[in-house]
Parts: sequence; C-alpha cells; structure tokens
Amino acid sequence: MRRVRAAVTEAPGAPFTVRDADLGAPRPREVLVRMTAAGVCHTDLGMRDTWPRRLTPMVFGHEGAGRVEAVGAEVTGVAPGDQVCLTFASCGVCEQCAADHPAYCHAAQALNFSGGRGDGTTPLSLGGAPLHAGFFGQSSFATYAVVHERGVVKVPGDLPAQVVAPLGCGGQTGAGTVLNRLRPRPGSSLVVLGAGGVGLSALMAAVAVGCDPVVAVDPVASRRALAVGLGAGAALPPGEGLVAAVRDLTGGGAHHVIDTTGRAEMIRRAVGALRPRGELALLGLGGEVTFDVMGLLAKGVRVHGVIEGDSDPGRFVPELIGLYRRGLFPVDRLVTTFPFEEIGAAVAAMRDGSVVKPVLTFA
Repeated sequence: MRRVRAAVTEAPGAPFTVRDADLGAPRPREVLVRMTAAGVCHTDLGMRDTWPRRLTPMVFGHEGAGRVEAVGAEVTGVAPGDQVCLTFASCGVCEQCAADHPAYCHAAQALNFSGGRGDGTTPLSLGGAPLHAGFFGQSSFATYAVVHERGVVKVPGDLPAQVVAPLGCGGQTGAGTVLNRLRPRPGSSLVVLGAGGVGLSALMAAVAVGCDPVVAVDPVASRRALAVGLGAGAALPPGEGLVAAVRDLTGGGAHHVIDTTGRAEMIRRAVGALRPRGELALLGLGGEVTFDVMGLLAKGVRVHGVIEGDSDPGRFVPELIGLYRRGLFPVDRLVTTFPFEEIGAAVAAMRDGSVVKPVLTFA
C-alpha cells in the first residue's frame, strides 16, 4: 500500500479537496504511474456535478502524464522509468476494439465510468474505506495512479509533461475528430464552435491539413485572438448573426462544423451554417436538441457523434506528437500550469475563461 495525495470529491457537485489516501499495488496487467502532470477538462467538472452519490467519494482526472513506477507481471509494453500518456480504458477484445475503434468499446461504461475497475474494485482507499476511482480508467487527480496497460501510451522522455497530458483526452478528441472522422480535403471550410482545449485542438488539426477557411466561434475575446494566432482565418462571437456571417465567410456554408459546446441553440445554428451535404460533428456533452428533419434531409446533412476523436490512442497519440514536433500542433500554447494543490484555482480560471487548458503539475 502506497500513501498518495488525491483530489477527492465527497459528494456530487462538491469541490475537489486534496487529501491523503492509500493506493494498492498494480495487478498483473496494470501499471503504477507517478503523475507529473494532469489536464483539467470540462468533462471532469460536468461529470463531477452529475456523478451518482452512491459512487462517492470519488477521484476524477483523465488527462494524465507521468513516469512508470512499477508494472504488473503480465505487462510488456512499458517499463519503469518510461514517460507515458494516460488515456481512456478499453477491453481490447470486443468487436469495436478489434476494429481499432476502442473509444466505442463494449465495456467502456464499466471500465471508465463505474467508479472502479471493471470488476467493481478500486485501488484507492480513504481511511480504510474504498475510495472510488478509475475515471476514464485512471483518476489522474492524484500523485500516483494504477492504470490498465491499455490506458498507457509510451511517449518520448524529453517531451514536456504539460504537453503530454492534454493529448490523452482533449487533444485527441478535437484533433481526432478532424483527422480520423471528418478527414476534410485541403481547401474545405471548417467551423469550430467553442474555442476551449478541444475546439482549439480541432482547429489546429484543421489548419495542419490545409482547411480554408477555418473559423472559430467563442464568446471570450482572448480565446478568439488565440484562435487567430493558431491559424484561424476568422474568429466570431456567438449570436443571432452567426449563421449569416459563417455563410458569407465560407462562400455559402461550411463543409464541416464541429460543436464542442453541447448547447442546443448552437447545434441548431451549426446546421444552418452548413452547405448542402455538409457534415456536423457533435463533441460536447449536452442534453436533447431538436432538428427540423426536412431541413436535414433537404441539405443532405451528415451528423457524427464522436467520442475521444474516434482514435486508437496507441497509434494516434504518437501521430499528434509528430505534428507537435513539426510545429503543426502547438498544444503548449493552450496550456497554463498550476501546482496540483491549487486545483481549485485551476478550475476557477477555466470557468471564467481566462485559461484555456489548465494543467496541474506535481512536484
């Protein structure tokens, strides 16, 4: 048993409180990782606020980077000392995993959102009682994490941890939606609704493959300015005139629109901003949205629901690192670091829009 520090959520919607906890040893196919950085994502906050009370207290966090401390007896892909990116868990044997689409793993719910391992156990404990964990297979808001080997991707040792961490979810979700699912042709127009970490990752990928124009939409002026700095041809505030503005910028409507907001009114505007046979990708967590079916049919709109960029992390995270090395995916420009113990300040900065991607660092 190892003593660790973890950001614990005591009840649904409760703040993160950093406390001492105990972490068990890795099982045969698990890896013990000493965390060096962890991104804070809106998904952490949204899921925390709606998390079932019966699965609390809980440790969240799902964009981890760290160094392998120990490996289980059957682990072969990584060794102690390796730098790794932590990502979502998958079974590796179901139909979707076998087809290289592990984001749609048949066991995804049990492995990522059950508050523990697939068998219901948790490696963490608090005062002798179980402490729920295993969020996205990792619960990286802690100084150490026990992770299944399929949720660990070895990355170059010289890569800064604050660059590695966002690749595990936000980076691959945004970029993967462009590169794995939409696969736009050079010169096609692409609009991103929401210029947070996911939206700007999609924007950078679209710029990298030659989309033109690339348009960002966000209410925060500093984020719109960052989007332009990252290669957007235009950055617009949301509002009633948005659809007309997008149609004007894209010569009659966008080929592709990516929504990261999950807001019904923005999704409806996205449909209006598309050209005939355009594609809409939905990434943001949200509730119900209604469409005029005839409007969709008449335009031939294709709607994609995308999880984790439809990526196979073992293949795709190294691709993103290659783009980063070439200066085509400058994820470091999105990052502001905070000491782990200041997780509350990191959350506040993300919520007020002053920070795009807070990344917690561990001493």
